[in-house]
Amino acid sequence: MFADDAATEDGVCLLDFADRRGLERETAILCKRLDAVVVPGRNEHLDRLSRQLDEFFDGSRASFDIPLLMCGTPFQETVWKELGRIPYGETISYVELARRIGRHGAQRAVGRANGDNRMAILIPCHRVVREDGTLCGYGGGLWRKQYLLDLEARSAASGISPPRRIAKVG
Repeated sequence: MFADDAATEDGVCLLDFADRRGLERETAILCKRLDAVVVPGRNEHLDRLSRQLDEFFDGSRASFDIPLLMCGTPFQETVWKELGRIPYGETISYVELARRIGRHGAQRAVGRANGDNRMAILIPCHRVVREDGTLCGYGGGLWRKQYLLDLEARSAASGISPPRRIAKVG
């Protein structure tokens, strides 16, 4: 499902779908913001990420405790932090997300910030839907968004509900 991940010694800065449109452009932007280059290899954060993703997909993990480097604009980071507050197994609308960050009527800008999220699942933009509850706008494809929501609904129904935590190094 994933093929592209990246981390510095400070934390994970990328987790995305290998077939995501625009991934190369997003990676270039990330490298510029971090003043870094991509080199092959692993580190403690990526190893931990791999274990925690396996647990997430087998239904035994609902939250991640990996340091994240968000690397966005102040508005994007505000949106991404609020995404981290959406409970596991639940969804909210773009309108509600805009309201929660104090930007009534800014659902399009919120949607754009969701689309610029470089950390699929870790920053759970898949939990945002249209106001009528229908799916829209997921860089990994709507079929993946539905898969993730179904996975969380099944796991939540079976009792998994540890508190959500998103750590930020920075």
